[in-house]
Amino acid sequence: MKGIVLAGGTGSRLFPLTKITNKHLLPIYDKPMIYYPIQTLVDAGIRDIMVVTGGKNSGDFLRLLANGRQFGLKHIAYTYQEGEGGIAEALGLCEHFADGQKVCVILGDNIVEKSIRPAVEAFRRQERGARILLKEVPDAERFGVAEFEGDRIIGIEEKPENPKSRYAVTGIYMYDPTVFAKIATLKPSRRNELEITDVNNAYIHEGALAFSMLQGWWTDAGTFDSLLRAANLVAHSKVSGARAHAEALTI
Repeated sequence: MKGIVLAGGTGSRLFPLTKITNKHLLPIYDKPMIYYPIQTLVDAGIRDIMVVTGGKNSGDFLRLLANGRQFGLKHIAYTYQEGEGGIAEALGLCEHFADGQKVCVILGDNIVEKSIRPAVEAFRRQERGARILLKEVPDAERFGVAEFEGDRIIGIEEKPENPKSRYAVTGIYMYDPTVFAKIATLKPSRRNELEITDVNNAYIHEGALAFSMLQGWWTDAGTFDSLLRAANLVAHSKVSGARAHAEALTI
């Protein structure tokens, strides 16, 4: 399985922080934001990774990440998204990289506490279709929201005023090779973007969308508030981990 980190866009909600740099290069506690999704893929056992960049500072990704030695990688692939055509458009640029294999896609501003390896392994065993990761949240109206019938997802609604559940679709998606044919059929939304929700709903219509529940905390980092929350969550985890390690050494 191949991994894809989507880190394009202009980061307009974080202006003026993004006036001179890409959003995904901003710091989250002690590391650049882009480090976290890459590490999430690596921790899940994925070693073949592409980063989709965009904007005026795409060259900075190459200078920062190089070939990924700091993650134990031998190589990182890169491609460029012009403008803001949406998540699905950015994913569509990776068809040549996927080369007929399954892909695990993560948004570049998504930061998670726990490993997603169990979900990735479940998708490896899945014969076809897609798998998304869900998280119960108090503010589901901010996200794509899953609608259930029993234990089956029957639809995903983007940023609904009255969510049909409290389960948000996190920015981690796993797809079989048919995802690129689905993207090719999409029409731009009212935002003039190709929406990843439409891709997921296409899999639902085929009866081929599975899901896993994301363990631990999860946040994006696309607004000032969520950028701060992400830094605080990471800092707390590191301090807690260091304290637990110190206590274990004294036993």
